[in-house]
Amino acid sequence: MRILALETSTEYCSVALWQDGAIAQRSELAGQKHSELLIAMLDVLLKDAGLGIKDLDGIAFGMGPGSFTGVRIACGAAQGLAFGASLPVAGVCTLQALAEATGEPRVIAALDARMGEIYHAAYEKRDGVWVAVSEPRLCKPEEAPPVPGVGWFGAGSGFAMHGAVLSGCYAGQLQGADGAAVPQAAAIAALGAARFAQGRGVDAAEALPLYLRDKVALKTSERERR
Repeated sequence: MRILALETSTEYCSVALWQDGAIAQRSELAGQKHSELLIAMLDVLLKDAGLGIKDLDGIAFGMGPGSFTGVRIACGAAQGLAFGASLPVAGVCTLQALAEATGEPRVIAALDARMGEIYHAAYEKRDGVWVAVSEPRLCKPEEAPPVPGVGWFGAGSGFAMHGAVLSGCYAGQLQGADGAAVPQAAAIAALGAARFAQGRGVDAAEALPLYLRDKVALKTSERERR
């Protein structure tokens, strides 16, 4: 099985190709240039593998949460490519991708959502499958939901921006944290491949981003109060 994966929900732009368990990835710090870089990176990745888009079995994409613009870019690109090649798609939560990349069995994933908030979820791997102990949500760092037991690992920019607060929320439960971790296409590819293997791919028209916030900016008065 061959799965193409796209991830553009943060300042990084990454693409990956999953071929029966082997993963090739290209990643670049894109800033605001995801739309300029993505297709060129995909072309290079596929050419290096000697493949065309119609040689694939599916396309996975980082569905969010994350940057509104970035999430839409990945979703739109996945839809366009899938429509053209009649391929199924699979959206993968970026917070679960963070958990997958850590190699740890219990992960609290937190991405900085700006405006003093984080995107948060907690996952535990059971029998090789990720189970959401706390579903993805938008919250203030000090309101991060509790998790059971110890041995948790923190991942994502939420720990870089709000590490002291989150460490306080999970005092005695965290065994470590990586605030520099970002969702990457390699993890999206691995998780997407599992979905396709289970027959959970969907038509391109059903590809939807995961938005946890309706409001994307503060008013001037709100910024002044903060």
